Amino acid sequence: MFWKNLFGNKKANNPYVLDAGQGVFLVRVRTLAHHDELEVRFTKSAHIGAAEEGNGYVLRKPIVSNSLDRGEIAVFFDSNYRVTGTEAQGVEFIAVGEWPKD
Repeated sequence: MFWKNLFGNKKANNPYVLDAGQGVFLVRVRTLAHHDELEVRFTKSAHIGAAEEGNGYVLRKPIVSNSLDRGEIAVFFDSNYRVTGTEAQGVEFIAVGEWPKD
């Protein structure tokens, strides 16, 4: 358990967000209109900003699929970068357990 936590490749505190380690997170979403699936990669150093209210951080990301479906995701973090919640408009999150095995 210690090594898994140290080197990443573990699930975050949310079933839709994968903590890939070294400050990198992954989510997969499906558009509501055409069911296009997209993978979104974001990093703590480049993409996550301070939350408007209270302590913690937030990622807000617009989504545009190949079919030009539009949506937006938000991933909320506490002050230790643990996922505390997710929100989506125009897309739905896909649980990590349902991702294709590459």
